[in-house]
Amino acid sequence: MLWKKQRCCLRIPSLPHDVVELILERVPVKSLGRFKAVSKQWKSTIEDPFFQHRQLKQRQQSGDPDVLMVSVHRSDDIDYKDMETLSTLVLGSTATVNIPIPWEKKIHLASVGGCCGFLASYGSCDGLVCLYSHFFAGFVVNPTTRWYRPLPLCQMQQLIADLGLDAYMDLGHDFSNLGFGKDRFTGTYKPVWLYNSSEKATTCEVFDFTTNAWRYVTPAAPCRVVGPLDPVFVDGSLHWFTACEETKVVSFDHHTEAFHVICKAPFANVHPSKMGMCNLDDRLCVSEMKWPNQVIWSLNSGTKTWDKFCSIDLQVTSHWFGNLHGPLAPLTLFHGEEEKKMLFHNRGLSKTLLVHDLETGSYHAAFDAESIGEPVCYFQSLISIS
Repeated sequence: MLWKKQRCCLRIPSLPHDVVELILERVPVKSLGRFKAVSKQWKSTIEDPFFQHRQLKQRQQSGDPDVLMVSVHRSDDIDYKDMETLSTLVLGSTATVNIPIPWEKKIHLASVGGCCGFLASYGSCDGLVCLYSHFFAGFVVNPTTRWYRPLPLCQMQQLIADLGLDAYMDLGHDFSNLGFGKDRFTGTYKPVWLYNSSEKATTCEVFDFTTNAWRYVTPAAPCRVVGPLDPVFVDGSLHWFTACEETKVVSFDHHTEAFHVICKAPFANVHPSKMGMCNLDDRLCVSEMKWPNQVIWSLNSGTKTWDKFCSIDLQVTSHWFGNLHGPLAPLTLFHGEEEKKMLFHNRGLSKTLLVHDLETGSYHAAFDAESIGEPVCYFQSLISIS
């Protein structure tokens, strides 16, 4: 009995802090937020950018991403405090969790008379998601920590606010979707607007977090782009389809801030409503909706050629989605021990996240809801932008 009492009083030596760091890298983000109260050293470690990127890398290697669902249906003069703006889904779960974020209480859009719902840039970047609108300022958000940074209006948005939507369109401008990515060498994050500003020209605006302002990039893209489609970030560059006689892919390098026409897409003269672009396993993929299939090609960055990646049976998926007016949107690949599956949805008023098993060719619903809004896959991280 005496031995047992003495053993209970023994003190375990403290672990070296580099070992503690290796353990902390594997701890969930929400727990790390609480662990900052353990000691000043732990707080300093958890807030260190190098640790945060190592934690993110561990998360990416150890599991599948979560799915952020951005609610897009809003009306004028809404109090966001009482709205479910964002919710998140852990793959394999049957329920979402609401994410309360302290938005500005009200957004007034009487000048444009439109809806004040947010759109989400395609894909996340280091756990950060960019929310935007053509009519009012947006945000860069970390859904896990609830950190957010508001973005001021760019010149295009300001022009719409000053002229009104109809007059803006009369100038020959059109709508585009906001891209979001980062410089792979400096780690600098950059939201990018690329839009057709006349019959032949495009205009590029890049947001600089250090000055908190938008700036023009010249020269802009060498040709007009298909504006309504989401630009896709892969390997340090954003990508768009060109609105040329032969469809090509043009990229914007976040480091050099230069545009390059990569190569022809594997299809040409296809209506924009029948084609799409995505990032699967950090490879640029494009697809064409050609009933009864949607074929997806993957770009070989070394040879600049396209390899057929997979095909979606549109007849089978119509069981969940009904009549399709555009290509289905792949979100991510996730891997089991001996399987590879693709998660995708139907753009627009989608209610289902569908899984396609690439080995067996089978399909099943991963999640159903009244509306899934705009889904974006992200890995939980501690990262923010100073």
